[in-house]
Amino acid sequence: MMNKRRDLILAPGLMLLSPWALAALSEGDAASGIRAALERGVAAAVDMLGKSDGFLGNPAVRIELPGYLKDAAKVLKFSGQGKKIDDLVMAMNRAAEGAVPAAKPLLVAAVKSMSVEDGLRILKGGDDSATQFFAAKTRAPLSGQFLPIVTKATEKVSLADKYNAVAGKASGFGLVKKEDANIQQYVTNRALDGLFLMVAEEEKKIRKDPVGTGSALLKKVFGGF
Repeated sequence: MMNKRRDLILAPGLMLLSPWALAALSEGDAASGIRAALERGVAAAVDMLGKSDGFLGNPAVRIELPGYLKDAAKVLKFSGQGKKIDDLVMAMNRAAEGAVPAAKPLLVAAVKSMSVEDGLRILKGGDDSATQFFAAKTRAPLSGQFLPIVTKATEKVSLADKYNAVAGKASGFGLVKKEDANIQQYVTNRALDGLFLMVAEEEKKIRKDPVGTGSALLKKVFGGF
């Protein structure tokens, strides 16, 4: 009889279920396991980012000024504009932190609407395949939700309008990406990048150590035992 562990297909950083194990696992269990993993990942990511210093204090997601503007800011700091630059960067990160909690209802709804076929496809995929599916389903509507929250937060900062004016001109010379030339849209995009990065990190943790989640179902789905 083939050893069950040897029947597993291994990928870098991820233990995937073999055809033998998939056959032993009901489609309902697989879909439920994926939904449970995503709900856990969503809750953890939102809790991590949607608080003071969730972005500002995390180097992996901290929002800095883009491209040319970051270099220009260094010059401005030498001319006594350092506090204004720091205030702008803080405001961008605070705006992202304020927007993230509003994402949870839409993210959870996307999880609950996932089909069994989607779940099986994700189960057989890479260690962030669920997050990729998630981003494809929710990024566009989340952008619409984040933008007004970010806009309201950045309007309070005196340099926000100057950012748009300078970034707009810099974009024309190719010094700043077109999508980064508006501070509200720039922060919205970076906030979403940070959110999905953290969801992906949580997904990897669950796949790597399903037992550590305390869920027998996740152990069955992701552990292959």
